[in-house]
Amino acid sequence: MIDGQGMKLIEPLRELFKDEVRALGRELGIAHELVMRHPFPGPGIAIRVLGEVTPERVEIARKADHIFISMIREAGLYDKISQAYAALDPTKAVGVMVSQPPTCIWSKLSRRLSLIRAINASTPKSSSCAPSKLPTVSITRPPTPIPFPVDKG
Repeated sequence: MIDGQGMKLIEPLRELFKDEVRALGRELGIAHELVMRHPFPGPGIAIRVLGEVTPERVEIARKADHIFISMIREAGLYDKISQAYAALDPTKAVGVMVSQPPTCIWSKLSRRLSLIRAINASTPKSSSCAPSKLPTVSITRPPTPIPFPVDKG
């Protein structure tokens, strides 16, 4: 875009690490939600769809990600995690769901798998990471909220 137009691209933030960019953002008065937003890997949401990328599968990944991130925010963990997201696996899992008494209806379900990932950078200036230690309550809750609003089969 700039080549051949007599202009030079200047990227003053390119050499800064995430923590330095966030400190600068705070100094400039940028909203906390924008300053602390997790980095988005790859060219977009399609990178989180393993296997064939279709509009339907992208939408499922988008909804699963929204639910997972919302749960992390509700638990007060979002700013303590370097990056978290949900991805869509190409396989399906079969399970049994039991409704609560008095009806106790058993039904066999075939659902898409949503993979969830939460990581922390080893240090603010590090490119290595480790899994986030999510409280059990946070990681045992996703199986119900994610599949039902997202996947219809």
